[in-house]
Amino acid sequence: MWVTSSCTAALTPTSVALGNFDGLHLGHRQVVQPILNRSPGPNSATVFASAENLRSNAGTDQNWESEPPATCYNNSAPPPDGADSGRNYDGLIGQTKAEGNSLSGIDSDGVDRLYGTVVTFDPHPQEFFTGQPKKLLTPLAEKVELLAAMGVEQLVLLPFDRELAALTACEFVEEILVRQLKASRISVGVDFRFGRGRAGTAVDLQSIASGYGIDVALVPLHNCGEGDRISSSAIREGLASGDLTRANQLLGRPYSLVGTVVGGQRLGRTIGFPTANIELPPEKFLPRFGVYAVRVSLKHGWEKMKEESSSYQRENPKSLIPGAASNLSFVNGVMNVGCRPTVDGLQPTVEVHLLDWSGDLYGQTLSASLVEFLRPEQKFASLDALKTQIQADCDIARSVLTAKV
Repeated sequence: MWVTSSCTAALTPTSVALGNFDGLHLGHRQVVQPILNRSPGPNSATVFASAENLRSNAGTDQNWESEPPATCYNNSAPPPDGADSGRNYDGLIGQTKAEGNSLSGIDSDGVDRLYGTVVTFDPHPQEFFTGQPKKLLTPLAEKVELLAAMGVEQLVLLPFDRELAALTACEFVEEILVRQLKASRISVGVDFRFGRGRAGTAVDLQSIASGYGIDVALVPLHNCGEGDRISSSAIREGLASGDLTRANQLLGRPYSLVGTVVGGQRLGRTIGFPTANIELPPEKFLPRFGVYAVRVSLKHGWEKMKEESSSYQRENPKSLIPGAASNLSFVNGVMNVGCRPTVDGLQPTVEVHLLDWSGDLYGQTLSASLVEFLRPEQKFASLDALKTQIQADCDIARSVLTAKV
């Protein structure tokens, strides 16, 4: 998948799904679906581009001089056409280039085709207007992985600044969608708002775009379960209250915490429950502090089994997106999210104990899917009391996860 923060470096012409897409929940996927051209290969590449090193390769349409500088994800990225090697980028897991999966603009019939493109904003508009950091359900690395698994070919991150915020609805369509991205098809949710002061509605977008011969699909709002509207806000509410069942139902998959294993205090080892300390992106939204039953994805070859157990499945896990291939396995575990009051912790940490598993995970990137909220965080009178409770947590988690295989 091609990822860029510069419209002039984007692959065109495009079929665009437009929105913030934080969480990529069931409703978001309905908006993305109309712009998909094909299913991804199991090893689809993710290539990051910057404006500076690609400007000379972006074509001749470079007249919008007010464009802000792009965020540089890779200072040596190859040009899109003819790129023959993928790279691993910070926060991305195992992205490799599939043989023959070129980013050509010609389809099998020898005619121009549209690049299935998601267009979103960075930073989140709420963060720009409030000046306060916005906690995200899906930081960039997670969003890229999920979109690639869906079959999206390109992600364009529009730098949200004063110039972009000042564009009227008509100017946004003309400058961004028509002239720069050369969109022929657009998909948005019916509640989408855009342009200066959020004055533009989805119906306005449809009306303006029709003047340029662009078809706009207005995707209706979706409900789930007992009539709950599917929204990022509702998912956050569920996670904050510990209602993991509701949050996961609205997401259409388990909520995941993805980060790098770093060194900790190693206290768990002293009481018989070694843990992997996971460093998350600072913008990641944390669920309610407490203990969770989780399934943790590991690359094949890392594991050392302590004993035969149903807590480990030597098979590809259920993908975040149904039908997507995976070279990972799941190990069941118990995760604590919180400040560890028993040992007078001050900062939130995320620690996971893997059931019936041992090995060195330092420096590896783990993804822990939250399956069930077991109990809230609490302070224990002693380490012995904490140890007893952790054992009980492990027993409950084992039972829960075995039942939910």
